[in-house]
Amino acid sequence: MHVLSINCGSSSIKLALVDSVSRRRLLDMRIEEIGKPGCSLKRGEMIRPLGPQITFTDAARELLHEMLAVTGEQISIDLVAHRIVHGGGRFVRPTRLDERTLTELDALSQLAPLHNLSALETVRVAMKVLPELPHIGVFDTAFHATLPTRAREYALPEELRRKHGIRRFGFHGTSHAHVADAVARHLKTTPQHLRVVSCHLGNGASVTAIEYGRSVETSMGMTPLEGLIMGTRGGDLDPGILLELMRREHMDADALDELLNRRSGLYGLTGTNDMREIERRAAEGDESCRLAITLYSHRVRKYIGAYAAVMGGVDVIAFTGGVGENSAIVRHRCTQRLDFLGAVLDEDRNRDARIDDEHTIVDIADTHSRVRILVVKADEELAIADEACALLESEHATRDRLRIPVAVSARHAHLSQATLDKLFGPGYRLTVRNMLSQTGQYAAEETVTLIGPRGRISGVRLMGPPRDHDQVEISRTDEFVLGVDAPVRISGDLANTPGITIEGPKGTTTIPNGVITARRHIHMSPEDARRFGVRDNDIVEVRIDSEGRDLTFGDVIVRVDPSFTLEMHLDTDEANAAGIKREHVGELVERAEVTGAIERTR
Repeated sequence: MHVLSINCGSSSIKLALVDSVSRRRLLDMRIEEIGKPGCSLKRGEMIRPLGPQITFTDAARELLHEMLAVTGEQISIDLVAHRIVHGGGRFVRPTRLDERTLTELDALSQLAPLHNLSALETVRVAMKVLPELPHIGVFDTAFHATLPTRAREYALPEELRRKHGIRRFGFHGTSHAHVADAVARHLKTTPQHLRVVSCHLGNGASVTAIEYGRSVETSMGMTPLEGLIMGTRGGDLDPGILLELMRREHMDADALDELLNRRSGLYGLTGTNDMREIERRAAEGDESCRLAITLYSHRVRKYIGAYAAVMGGVDVIAFTGGVGENSAIVRHRCTQRLDFLGAVLDEDRNRDARIDDEHTIVDIADTHSRVRILVVKADEELAIADEACALLESEHATRDRLRIPVAVSARHAHLSQATLDKLFGPGYRLTVRNMLSQTGQYAAEETVTLIGPRGRISGVRLMGPPRDHDQVEISRTDEFVLGVDAPVRISGDLANTPGITIEGPKGTTTIPNGVITARRHIHMSPEDARRFGVRDNDIVEVRIDSEGRDLTFGDVIVRVDPSFTLEMHLDTDEANAAGIKREHVGELVERAEVTGAIERTR
């Protein structure tokens, strides 16, 4: 499939024609510095000046006509994929674009004024130039749809948050997702086995904590203004400063918008947002540029440390984007004093690192560094094409083959034999109450009591057979009863989880870790996975029709093993929300119906 991938920035449009099967770029073109004297169209070695009078609409039309002139009838195009920065809470998957969806997206433009307006202008031009093709939007905010509540919400009155949709969305999601996938492939593992701090450093900049394939924290918030120091944006700022500027400088909303989006950051500190120029001037003794580099790097390093704490450690620190890929000085400063995390930079590797089409990822960590420090070539156009293709392919899935039995998993515990001995007596053997759908698994007659810092829950069913490691699965409601903060994890992923006290008829013991809230998941055999067109660790959405309480569950992980029987597992809170009964089944949702459904974990 040939995908025309269009990536709009704040002052540029990049266009790539991608073969989705070979993952090769058949054509690369771009227009840079739109609206500025240096505006020009670039294709390979060819550079054609366009002048400062060119608008985004003009630039999009010029770029598309140039593309058609170059390709002629030699290369067919199957679909057009557009990067759109802000999708709000509605657009959390790739989505077919039409006038209705564009109107909805227009309403979000004030939240990302440097990007959404230009992207939507470009979409409308592309739909006129290529009206016969499907146009699909891929959203920067979508990757961050997995942010937990503690990372998503602001400490503002609930009525204001609800009325105005105030929450943290995060951005650069397509880039961070690409980094997670590229890093995993480089290390010959999967994103589900890594804790990655991804640093996208360019004119726009953000840091994301990617815990086992999911975004769990990110530096940008409701808009792209929060977080790091950027080209023209100042990042984190005391809101009291804005109040003072309103009082003393009589600034209104438009003046503040101009200050925060276009006159701050590196540009505000130095008069330029080009890091190459700032580094050159800093080397010549320019104190404003030296200050800019110091502030910029300090903010990045602070976020790296914070996100390592959020995830309970880090396996990879990755740099991408124009600055992240090309500035050895910035990488050096950002990774200083991180040896306490086990992250040690190799200065020679860092200076020598060169990223290009042949070398798309480079390790710059010391040989003995526990944490790998990687430089990753940004390839948002390829990632955008991948997501758009996945939407189109899922639309072809046959609906009647996508139905899945649903089971409700109440709170329960899997205990080791050593723990059973402490609770029930030496050599105790569990009594089978009933066999479960998964081969060899059973619910036992025995129950225990969980004792947390705040309360206790009795009658917690044990599951057999005994395991090597203790694992207790509770719901969000149980968390508040017990007073514990149980992370959402797949079974067996127990690192950095809290412990709890367990009481049995013959004794009491405290396990040091192992308490989780089970991530909603689907068990499948390899045959089922082939039939559904998914793979182990894919992330999907499942819709359940439950007589007036229909609900679509997102972020459902697929687990594939020859011993598994097809079944989706939800906990009691999730089941109650949808009014689920024993006979209910779920359905993998076709993307065309709900703005996209199956998102492969990258």
